[in-house]
Amino acid sequence: SDAPVERGEPMIEFYAAVARKSIKGASGEGWHPEQAVSRKDALRMFTIWPAYAAFQEKDKGSIEVGKLADFTVLSQDIMKIPEMEILETRSEMTVIGGEIIYSR
Repeated sequence: SDAPVERGEPMIEFYAAVARKSIKGASGEGWHPEQAVSRKDALRMFTIWPAYAAFQEKDKGSIEVGKLADFTVLSQDIMKIPEMEILETRSEMTVIGGEIIYSR
């Protein structure tokens, strides 16, 4: 993430990581397309890897028996849709500790 410089919106950050383009599709100077990551690695950047970095991988970072049930349901499959559609993806539901705290 580029926090605190950028807004910290997960879909914009995911898109930037895999596409290495601005939200308008531009890939000019500074975007370094050679630094693009796979969608699988981008997903890990938001889930497993931060949990590991915070020494919380036993409780967070993946959906497994015995871990906290913290996850978000998205409106589209960001692993399969065209890159630009990632930016249109919205949160449909958020679950924290097994409880729905947001539902569209």
